[in-house]
Amino acid sequence: MSDWLEHSVQVEVDAPIDLVWGLWSDLEQMPRWMKWIDSVKIPEDDPDISLWTLSSSGFEFTWKSRIIKVIKNQIIQWESVDGLPNRGAIRFYDRKESSIVKLTVAYDIPGIVGRIMDNLFLGRIVESTIQADLERFREYALKTQNNLN
Repeated sequence: MSDWLEHSVQVEVDAPIDLVWGLWSDLEQMPRWMKWIDSVKIPEDDPDISLWTLSSSGFEFTWKSRIIKVIKNQIIQWESVDGLPNRGAIRFYDRKESSIVKLTVAYDIPGIVGRIMDNLFLGRIVESTIQADLERFREYALKTQNNLN
């Protein structure tokens, strides 16, 4: 028995969609702005697979994800195929002078953990963490854009 929890957050980035897309689609750079992500590795023989390591408060989780949909400058959608069950999408909206980045993540909570933990409390932690990650991404994108100018 398990329960899937889903969260969506978004941020507006004062940078063109090509820059925002280029930064985000380089998955191995994600630890630069995602607090809990220790590493992302892309095997040379399969660019649609990524190996993830997440660490928080002494816990470490690993998983393998598969990219299931990519539309340049619009969406990257994934699902885990091994390890920590999760799925989601990052969506990009071109506003000409800026870009909207919307992250939706869903993860599976095993029954025993779900009964022990307060899902609402866990949800608030996850949502505030990924919102802070997007805000760090915005700062990273702006810094990168300034370095290019």
